[in-house]
Amino acid sequence: MENKTVLITAGASGIGRVMAQHFDAAGATVWITDIDQNALSDCPDHWMKSCVDVTDDQQMARLFQDIETSFGKLDILCANAGTAGPTALLEDQPTQGFQACLDVNIMGAFFAARGALPIMKRQGGGSIVFTSSTGGVYGFPYRTPYCASKWAVIGMMKTVAMEAGPFGVRANVIAPGCVDGPRIDGVIEREAAQKNTTPQAIRTAYEMGTSLRKFSTADDIAQMAVFLSSDGAKMVSGQVISVDGHTENPDPKFNG
Repeated sequence: MENKTVLITAGASGIGRVMAQHFDAAGATVWITDIDQNALSDCPDHWMKSCVDVTDDQQMARLFQDIETSFGKLDILCANAGTAGPTALLEDQPTQGFQACLDVNIMGAFFAARGALPIMKRQGGGSIVFTSSTGGVYGFPYRTPYCASKWAVIGMMKTVAMEAGPFGVRANVIAPGCVDGPRIDGVIEREAAQKNTTPQAIRTAYEMGTSLRKFSTADDIAQMAVFLSSDGAKMVSGQVISVDGHTENPDPKFNG
C-alpha cells in the first residue's frame, strides 16, 4: 500500500475505522469520512478527515473535489457507510425508516462511486470495494430494507466492474456475515423482542448457521478490504467475497 491513497466512508468507528487502521498499517495514506464529528476527532491526527453525510450529493461532490486537490489521485475507495435499518416484519416496516436505510446503503454507495470513478478513470486505474452483506446474497427475516439495499449494492458493483474495467478500475463487494460489535448486538436484541425470545438464543442460532460456528470480526473484514485493493488481487473484479464463516444455508431456527 506504499504510495497508495484510500478513502473510507464511515471510517471513524466500527468496521470502517478498523479498515482505516489496516490500510494505515500497510502504508497507505488514509482519508476517512463520517457523520459523527466527535468520532472523527478521536481518530489519529495523521488521517485526513471530513465530516460528511453520505446521503448528501453536494457534500459528497465537494469531498471528491477536496481529495483531488489534496492528493491529485485516489487509488482506493471503500464505500463502507451503512445502516442496519428497522427490524420488523415487512408489513410493519415504517416508511421513513425504510427509506432512510435505502438512502444510506444505496445512495451513499452511489455518491461515493460516482465521485471516485472519474478520478480513477483519468489516472488509469483504481479499486472500489463496496461493503454489502450476506443479507445481500440471501434474505433475512425482519430485515427487508437492509437486505433490499444490500442486494442493490451488489448489482451496483457488478455494473461498475463492467463499465470501469476497460479503464483499469476494479470493483468488488465484501459481504460480511454477523460481525461482532454493537451493531449486531442491537439487531439481535430487536429480533429477540420480535420473536419473544432471548438475545442469546438469537445469537446462538446465527452462530449455528455458519460452518465455523462463530461471528466474524472487524479485522477479518478489514484484511479482505486491503487484499482486494492490493496488487495481489489485480485480476479480481466483479466478485462478491463473503467473509462470514460460510453461511451458505442459514439455520432454519432463525428463519421462522
